[in-house]
Amino acid sequence: MGSDMSNFSTSGAGSRNKWTLAAYKHMARKRLVRQAEINVKSLAVKTWDIAPGETTITPPAFFLPHQLERVTGWEAKRFYPYVHPARTMEGHLSVEQGPTRGYLIKDVWLVDGALYKGNASHWLSSKPSAFPRIAVENEIGRAAVYCTQNGNSWFGTWLMEDCVTYALACNEGVPVTTAPSARFPLFTQAPAYEDWLDMHPYRLRSAFFRELVLFDDLSNNRSRHLRYRAMGEKLLSHVNYAAHPGVFLLRGGDGDLRFLRNELELAEHLHKTRGFRIVDPLRTDVPSIVAACAGARTVIGVEGSQLVHGMNVLQTGGSLLTLQPPNRFVSYYKYLTDRDHQHFGFVVGIPEGDGFRIDIEEVERTLDLFPG
Repeated sequence: MGSDMSNFSTSGAGSRNKWTLAAYKHMARKRLVRQAEINVKSLAVKTWDIAPGETTITPPAFFLPHQLERVTGWEAKRFYPYVHPARTMEGHLSVEQGPTRGYLIKDVWLVDGALYKGNASHWLSSKPSAFPRIAVENEIGRAAVYCTQNGNSWFGTWLMEDCVTYALACNEGVPVTTAPSARFPLFTQAPAYEDWLDMHPYRLRSAFFRELVLFDDLSNNRSRHLRYRAMGEKLLSHVNYAAHPGVFLLRGGDGDLRFLRNELELAEHLHKTRGFRIVDPLRTDVPSIVAACAGARTVIGVEGSQLVHGMNVLQTGGSLLTLQPPNRFVSYYKYLTDRDHQHFGFVVGIPEGDGFRIDIEEVERTLDLFPG
């Protein structure tokens, strides 16, 4: 369908007051009625499969003996079933990847990071603690929301998931995301990525949608694989590059603390012995990050959002090595490497003080396990 700005309008004070009072009514009804959560998607007048589901068989990860015995905690709960990572890492599992789905809902309000229709809601950001100030100024004939609560919270999820769904939104209406706020500021590197990915979303704090399309787009099916790879090719089109051994993406102290005490020592060792490039995403602009990561045969770093910079442009057959804190093992990236026909490996650290330490020799031995 494509985005059509004839669907987008603002209005004068009279209409704004009417929309604002109606929005208050819908929000108050939702908050005052005590009942089980009703998702706006359940009120769709039309639901359809955009892409089919499929069954996949997971490959095993690459890791040394006894690594999984060090794991004392894991955190895949936000995205996938809360289970010990051993089952995922050992591979040979049959996984049902669901279809990509679309939902068309009529007469929906966007207010303070949430969608409302009657007693139903759908949160696009964390729930506010106080009753928000509402001023509805936009009416849109047909829009498509591509952002998610997780994507508004974590940069890696935004880039690996929400930006991939943007392509679907452009086919269905005006592509809409929530506007930045003090609670959820725009990620520092988002504008540069949006520029290189030709993304032109409309950021709204509040709106009334005559028609709104939402998506189920969390399944790692072939459609999502192709859209993610197309996104990577767009990024690569901006740089000149050649194949090189790999890139070490520093995490430092950004985000949720995962303090690798010998991070710099390990990065410098791999630079010296294997020719790996070292990139600090917090101190490097997006064009330089993409140029450094392009052509890497291996991406390595502490498990976290900074690895997405390398995953965006990692080619089929490439490898990802995650350095895992023993008390916070996360399997998320393996689901992506499985989907994109890449290799996944890991080394689990040893607790030390307020962080952990990774054995350099174990990293070397694990890198040698990767094909090619």
